[in-house]
This record gives sequence, C-alpha cells and structure tokens, in this order.
Amino acid sequence: MTTSPPRDVRAPRFDSLYQEAYLNLWRTYDRLKAIEDELFSSFDLSAQQYNALRLLEASHPNTVPTLTLGARLISRAPDMTRMLDRLEERGLVHRERRPENRRVVEVGITSDGLKQLAELADAVQACHKRQLGHLPARDLKQLVELLQSVRNPHEEDGSLWRKPM
Repeated sequence: MTTSPPRDVRAPRFDSLYQEAYLNLWRTYDRLKAIEDELFSSFDLSAQQYNALRLLEASHPNTVPTLTLGARLISRAPDMTRMLDRLEERGLVHRERRPENRRVVEVGITSDGLKQLAELADAVQACHKRQLGHLPARDLKQLVELLQSVRNPHEEDGSLWRKPM
C-alpha cells in the first residue's frame, strides 16, 4: 500500500492579499525599527526625539510653534509636551511663550542640540545603510515610489509628505 505525502492542512496564513501586504509592512517596520532603536538608545534618545531635533535644526535659528512641530513629525507624538520636557531637561531644546499670544509655545534647538545631531550624523547614516544597504538604488527608488503611492490617499491635506496626484 502506498502512502501519499502528508497534506498541509493549516489554514491560509493571510485572509487576503491586502492583509498579507499590510502585515509585511508592519513586520518590515518592526525589523527596521529594532535597528534604529538600538542606535538611538545608545544616545539616550528616541526616534521621535531625534526627528523633532532634525526638524528644529532645519528651522534654526528660528523657533517653531509646538503644534506645527507636532504636525511635521514623521509619526504622531501622543505626548508632545513630555517629549519636549525631556529634551529641554537635557538642554537640547528651549521653549518660550510669545508675549503677543501666551497660548502659543515656541520651541527651538540649542547649541547642545545641534552638537548632539552632529555627533549622531555618521551613526544615523550607518544605521540606514545597515537597514537598507543590501538593496540596489533602483529598488530603493521603486520602494520609495510604492510607499508614497500607498500612503498618499491617507495623508492629510497640506502634509509635506503628500504628493500631488
């Protein structure tokens, strides 16, 4: 009597192609974020704090309203005040209220914040290379285009990340 090979009776891994694509994005984010977290934790920063410092550097020597800074972050910061408190305690940012409108808090980067970014520059480049350096340039460009295409309908009007259709 011949026996047939055992059948794979497991349920399908994904409910749909949409779910497979989404879960692959999520898993990819998790793997790349682990590398990023390793880097930033060695500088006692979070990726969110680094992103805020980069945005403030771009505006330097001017300050930015905290609401504007929050809107420009790559991902939402649920507690912007606490994040800025931590950066201010370390002397990396300063905050001030404008006399003409005391409700608006402006934030700017300090010289220590600029030094921190300069110290991080090479390490961040190495991190990105570790994350994506195995891909050829044409694949990276295609990946960027695909991610923009996926994200664009979900970007808010006026977002710097939104591409014209």
